Amino acid sequence: MPVEKVETLIVGGGQAGLMMSAQLRQRGRPHLILERHRIAERWRTERWDALHANGPAWHDRFPDLLIAGVDPDGFATRDQMADYFTAYAAHIAAPIRCGVAVTALHRKPDGTGFHAETSAGAIEATNVVAATGPFQRGIIPPLVPPDPGITQMHSTAYRNPDQLPPGAVLVVGAGSSGTQIADELSRAGRRVYLCVGQHERPPRRYRGKDFCYWLGALGLWDAETRDPAKEHVTIVVSGAYGGHTIDFRRLAARGITLLGRADAFADGVMRFAPGLARDLAAGDANYLSLLDAADAYAAREGLDLREEPTARVVEPEPSCVTDPILQLHLRDAGITTIIWATGFAFDFGWLQVGALDARGAPVHRRGITEVPGLYVLGLPFLSRRASSFIFGVEQDAARLAEHIAARG
Repeated sequence: MPVEKVETLIVGGGQAGLMMSAQLRQRGRPHLILERHRIAERWRTERWDALHANGPAWHDRFPDLLIAGVDPDGFATRDQMADYFTAYAAHIAAPIRCGVAVTALHRKPDGTGFHAETSAGAIEATNVVAATGPFQRGIIPPLVPPDPGITQMHSTAYRNPDQLPPGAVLVVGAGSSGTQIADELSRAGRRVYLCVGQHERPPRRYRGKDFCYWLGALGLWDAETRDPAKEHVTIVVSGAYGGHTIDFRRLAARGITLLGRADAFADGVMRFAPGLARDLAAGDANYLSLLDAADAYAAREGLDLREEPTARVVEPEPSCVTDPILQLHLRDAGITTIIWATGFAFDFGWLQVGALDARGAPVHRRGITEVPGLYVLGLPFLSRRASSFIFGVEQDAARLAEHIAARG
């Protein structure tokens, strides 16, 4: 059976893969997308039922297609986003094959390209674009050993409050996912404990503009590097319930118990690092600094935007902050579920071409690797802060498409 040959093979049919396809089509370059599941599978089966996009519909979309049925200032649901990706694939007539996984990629011995092993047979390609994104493998720290009395899951496995056994819930990780899940569980009447670490806490809206607007106006989406000290700092924002600014003190006032970072576990007791008050104060400082920058920009540009002094009001410190809990016996607290909202790791084990560093991450310069013809797309800070977002991937995809076209 002859081996199929393509000029450019795109691995992954999410936002990065689809935009790469759109850019190659514009330049008349033949290509094929392989997607191991369905289009937008992670939106469909690895997110909770009530998830909404964290950015408004005018912002979190591809540049040439609106999100059907969603107000521009509204926040699309999980299912609306999944349908949107499918609609975009049809909109650009993407040559995509779903249900085909790439299991290994090797360089051809003669140096003329790549040999991909897939679940549907071998494919040879002159160029390969790894567009599998940053959310590849959920991380659960090896902190709490299996216990028949405590259900443990990554946030990707959480669907809704009714899925969980009766009892209190410990949510470890207070980025956007962890905070929204804790909020949903609390609204459903669950007793919730939430571990909070370092974070950035932008306003949902300020002076009539969404924070996505302000990051653009202030040039922050175009930041090319990330402060190494903030590599593990999460961003806390929500599009749920119409979109609102996350305030941990308000969550505590509603009954959620705030805890510091989960630090150790032994004999049924979870211990938490001190510093909760410090991390909340740092989040406040980040929040206020964005307000200051927005005010300065509005004044400098002469924008007629209503001032919003109430945005600077700080809620009272809850008792769980002034008198922090540093250890908690999980069973005594009635905790029957731990949800680990602790992020993701790369999984590029299939990329067997010598392009990975010691951590298993691709080595590249703005998406172009040192292996001729091999590219990566859709990763955080590929070239700028916006690189891993649906609205920001176009710029990187266009540059890679130009590079591919120049190779001939």
